[in-house]
Amino acid sequence: MLPSPVILRTNRLLLRELGTDDAPFIVELVNTPGWLKFIGERNIRSVDQAKTYLEEGPIKSYRENGFGLWGVNLKESDTLIGMCGLLKRDALAHPDIGYAFLPAYTGKGYAIEIAQATMDYAKTKLNITTLYAITHPENVTSIRLLGKIGMRFKEKLSFKEGEDSLLFSNE
Repeated sequence: MLPSPVILRTNRLLLRELGTDDAPFIVELVNTPGWLKFIGERNIRSVDQAKTYLEEGPIKSYRENGFGLWGVNLKESDTLIGMCGLLKRDALAHPDIGYAFLPAYTGKGYAIEIAQATMDYAKTKLNITTLYAITHPENVTSIRLLGKIGMRFKEKLSFKEGEDSLLFSNE
């Protein structure tokens, strides 16, 4: 198997393309309490379902948009600890930044480190000047992180009936 292309490097982290070999990690990540509460149920319980998610989500987005959700690895050990990247949603005028980490790797500054680097990459390498971010209204940690990387509250959105999200923008 070829190694996944590295998108960028920070002091402690690597951002790289996800591949179907990362399916076991996806099963674990999308079933964590934080993902289920703040991002939502994806009904991914098996490696095969995770491979389909990867093929129809991040991998397809790399091809079609030149970006997507990428894997976040610890530089020191090459351990896959989370995802961070850009999503193109039909409902939004601009791409949005998203991130999620396994519980063991939260609270260590990894999310802010990679989110800021991803925003810089979007601007300098992809020429994307306006970025959005969406978060659950109760996700105080994410709201705080978005403020630290220069995102400001723009408006309340409803993607699903009865479920509000907060939209942030870097402009």
